[in-house]
Amino acid sequence: MTETRFTLLPVPGAAGPYGITAGPDGALWATLVHAGALLRLDPGGRSTVHPLGAPDSGPSVITAGPDGALWFTRMRDDRIGRITPDGTLADYGLPAGSAPFGITAGPDGALWFTASGTGRIGRITVDGQVSAFPLPVEGAFPAFITAGADGALWFTLNQADALGRITCDGDVTLFPLPAPGAAPVGIAAGPDGALWFTEIGAGRIGRMLPDGTVTEFPLADPGSRPHAVVAGSDGGCWYTEWGTGRLGRITPDGRVTGHPLPAGDTPGAPAPEPHGLAFGPDGDLYVALEAGAVARFTP
Repeated sequence: MTETRFTLLPVPGAAGPYGITAGPDGALWATLVHAGALLRLDPGGRSTVHPLGAPDSGPSVITAGPDGALWFTRMRDDRIGRITPDGTLADYGLPAGSAPFGITAGPDGALWFTASGTGRIGRITVDGQVSAFPLPVEGAFPAFITAGADGALWFTLNQADALGRITCDGDVTLFPLPAPGAAPVGIAAGPDGALWFTEIGAGRIGRMLPDGTVTEFPLADPGSRPHAVVAGSDGGCWYTEWGTGRLGRITPDGRVTGHPLPAGDTPGAPAPEPHGLAFGPDGDLYVALEAGAVARFTP
């Protein structure tokens, strides 16, 4: 059995690391949802905090853009943000109530995002031009979004128990999941060409083929509340279990292994509350812990 190792990288204050991604500068970038700021973390552990000037903006998901900058959602003040590796900030307003959450780079050179509050899929160009596409269902709460291997964007509909697909032309197709209560959240394009997603309401990991065929894999604890998922270079997908404070890996045939995440060093430290995760340039996996740290996992 291969030994695993975690390193806990604390974040100052009650900042709440939430989303995380690898940047073009060789660093990890995380959103600090409770502080209205971003964190730059190099693999050596040195960190820099970039306040957004809006403490209550609720930065949520962050992704690397095609322009060499990082793009992120500001869920609580209806804005899309942009930061360059040297710390230059910009932001772009959306209609009131949009509550943007997920964001990803699309195959068309633009960024695509979910407007959870208004039930739309949004598109923003690197020069800040915004367009939006309505969904054929009300109150669905679109959550995460990812670029699929088929040249379309795929997203989860948390309150509709479905996945959605949108082409770069704006054509939308919905794929209902087999049973109610799944409440899908995270989604990623897997190394096998399928879409992998988390069912936070049912404690399952799902796999969907581009034709809509679904396979669901129950986790050992139905209350584990799997949240985010990312494809690994090892042929599997990795995901966070928010409810049980664990990091998991699943193979294309559904074999699962898990690793308990470290909590703080002080007695009575809060549960880790893992959310986003991303592989760094060093091959290690970095996990954003809302309780106040980033966990570095070295296989």
